[in-house]
Amino acid sequence: MPVISLEDVRAAAARIDGVAKRTPVLTSRTLDERTRRSVYVKAECFQRGGAFKFRGAYNKIASLPPEVRKRGVLAYSSGNHAQAVAIAARLLGTTATIVMPEDAPAAKLEATRGYGAEVVSYDRWTEDRHAIGRRLAEERGAELVPPYDDPLVMAGQGTTALELLEDAPAIDVLVVPVGGGGLIAGCATVAKARRPGIRVIGVEPEAGDDTRRSLAAGARVRIDVPRTIADGLQAAEPGESTFAVNRELVDEIVTVTDAEILDAMAFLFDRMKLVTEPSGAVGVAALLAGRVPGGETGVVISGGNVGVARFAELLGGR
Repeated sequence: MPVISLEDVRAAAARIDGVAKRTPVLTSRTLDERTRRSVYVKAECFQRGGAFKFRGAYNKIASLPPEVRKRGVLAYSSGNHAQAVAIAARLLGTTATIVMPEDAPAAKLEATRGYGAEVVSYDRWTEDRHAIGRRLAEERGAELVPPYDDPLVMAGQGTTALELLEDAPAIDVLVVPVGGGGLIAGCATVAKARRPGIRVIGVEPEAGDDTRRSLAAGARVRIDVPRTIADGLQAAEPGESTFAVNRELVDEIVTVTDAEILDAMAFLFDRMKLVTEPSGAVGVAALLAGRVPGGETGVVISGGNVGVARFAELLGGR
């Protein structure tokens, strides 16, 4: 039995309909010229909470039995999943506790608290967020909402590709950022079911290529916590369920440098008027760097949660 199916994603789409935003698919003549193909950009930076994560978080929490949901939910995240769980919990009438690294971007931390969640801090370099999350969930009787390694979360994230393929049905290549692997697992499930010949390409930061190494090895590989500006892609190991999907459905993983990510952020801002966080721009970075095979291409901008001070710090000197 597959971990998730197209029908699971369609069920998630029905569950989030009218709650999640149907984000736009944008085009750019300059991007097409630079990459020598037609490119369709799925702008999840316009999603609730500023990233695709709301789709999976809402699908998971809305699926919980009422008696479980009322006890509260708990998640661990560097920021985007944190905000998504906080928003979904508030919409569904429950409370959220989020385990966040002490060095999480200030804009993400402030937004998470602003949505009403309690934040518990930890040191990402010396402490294990999974262990902290499991312990707190048990102590509080709260339901753990994983950031990616969960079928309902993965199915929710897959609605991104469901919409993209409805708006751009002829794409030959799908390019998706990869952290823990939930987004690409959900999107690949949809893409391969709807267009069996499509190529699904994942993109990781060069310093955080755990999924690329894992696919090459045929088993999950754990690396040190990556040091990269793409804070949303700092997973040290693919999820168990996400890897089971991705090893079957993902055709290739390519990597990009931090400098290439900055080039893509600048391009998206200058040419398409899109504000993207580093993690959100990796797909376009791979396209601009010539690392993605040709053909009509859909690319997911996974998020835009970057504060003005951080955006200026990253790009101001360029």
